[in-house]
Amino acid sequence: SRPRTKWLYEEVIRGIAGYGNPIGVPSVAGGLQFDKAYEGNSLVTVVTLGAVEEDGIIHSHAPQDAGGYDLILVGKPTDSSGFGGASFASFQLDDAKKEVNKGAVQEPNAFLGRHIIRASEKLFEILKARGDLERVGFKDLGAGGIACASVEVAESGGYGAIVDIDKVHVAEADLPAHVILCAETQERYLWASPADLTPLIMEHYNEAYALGAVSAGAAARVIGSITTDGQYVVTSRGRVIVDAPAAEVTKGFLYQREVAPCLPAKEAEPDFTETNPGKTLLTILAHPNVASRASLYNKYDKQVQGMVTQEAGAGDAGVLTPFDDPRYPEEIRNVGITLTTDQNPRHNAIDAYQGAVNAVVEAWCNTVATGARPIALSDCLCYGNPEKPAHMRQFADGTKGVADTSRYLEVPVIAGNVSLYNESLREGSREMGAIPPSPMIAIVGKLEDSSHAISPAFKESGSTLLMVGERRDECGGSIWYDLHGVLGSHVPTPDLAEIKAAGLVLCEAARNGQLLAVHDISEGGIAAALAEMSIAGGHCTGHPSYGETPVL
Repeated sequence: SRPRTKWLYEEVIRGIAGYGNPIGVPSVAGGLQFDKAYEGNSLVTVVTLGAVEEDGIIHSHAPQDAGGYDLILVGKPTDSSGFGGASFASFQLDDAKKEVNKGAVQEPNAFLGRHIIRASEKLFEILKARGDLERVGFKDLGAGGIACASVEVAESGGYGAIVDIDKVHVAEADLPAHVILCAETQERYLWASPADLTPLIMEHYNEAYALGAVSAGAAARVIGSITTDGQYVVTSRGRVIVDAPAAEVTKGFLYQREVAPCLPAKEAEPDFTETNPGKTLLTILAHPNVASRASLYNKYDKQVQGMVTQEAGAGDAGVLTPFDDPRYPEEIRNVGITLTTDQNPRHNAIDAYQGAVNAVVEAWCNTVATGARPIALSDCLCYGNPEKPAHMRQFADGTKGVADTSRYLEVPVIAGNVSLYNESLREGSREMGAIPPSPMIAIVGKLEDSSHAISPAFKESGSTLLMVGERRDECGGSIWYDLHGVLGSHVPTPDLAEIKAAGLVLCEAARNGQLLAVHDISEGGIAAALAEMSIAGGHCTGHPSYGETPVL
């Protein structure tokens, strides 16, 4: 209801759609959580899926015998945008410095981004046909810009590197060397290439795909080389400005932070009587964390590439068929891949460990509710200031919760990142307030046959309803409590053995065509789950909708 919250919401959606739509990547799933603790420090995390043939993988490290390799920078000319972006992502926000902080935000060019992706894909094909994929290293420029990409591609192969800042193509005159080195300008990549392949790579980008004609100043340029002495050296105008062991740069600093003892529950369990259940149900369904996301989803291109079979909002997980193409063997063309993302800040605010457990369980349940077998997990761990013992405890507990649960459910954690120092000044004071612990969990699942994907919508009148799992007095962090302005302390503590067994049974039943609809019980409880299944299936009165499932 606050104007700033509405503005943030609209701008985030505009930003995701403004890049995702023109670059040609469908939005198949997502999560949205409103919480007053996010008002000063909103979180936007993104997970992207790709498909690659096993013999087409390009590694991000310099290969064996790479001494003397060229380092080729490809893409947009470097500018000052994004300088300090990595540190800004782990920064205490002060509203008085918001104009200064804008420089930490990169300026994207979706059209150029798409063009470079297509050019790179074609180059991958050329190198594969030549048998040269194992002879190169390839890496995107993200956090830390040229500095991180160059030292990482070298050191991960056991080498050092030398980078000449004067050879970097730039968009602004007189940029300081350290800005050129560390700016996080978008749409840039780095190749580690043997000398005999360098002309091919340079010609491919500069001539065949004419980067400079597509976007002013864009190019592929040699900016340095791989060395065998293990040193990371950066020069500018004939002067050495960095000279350090590459392994020391990539290893970074090790901190032994003070960790607070286990944190007690923040408040006692409330005791109140519900006097108007019907009105309360309608209020729960109208809650911003339960209500329809149709206006959000409709701003995203969900069918570009033509492989989405269950759109965002139509099921507990999005479903796509990335191999439905004559290029792939017939036996895998109908394989379905699912994606879902989840976490509940109110659970985490009560108990950081159990909240993380619940985030993994929620993503697991959303995956199996679609009939898919969970196969991999990625996380984005967003927490407060680790220099404060209480926040470090939350981070440690959350990490352990993710590890314990994924290990028990046998879902490997294959990717992820960490964002710390998520604090901002509380409104009307000089006191810093942290976000609730926020372990964002994404799970990828697999359907042997995408036509067996299950949605929550009721399909037939007279169907038998089966509820799996015991109901308990565990309303801590619930929407119901939130309506009464309380958090509670009895956070849900699911039985992992039961969750795992039930999930495997659901997957088997889905394969056998024994299920018409499945929906996990999450925010709003069984009351919201039944209402959502009814609305999506058109089996109740009210405004018609398509796939109005809760997004966590």
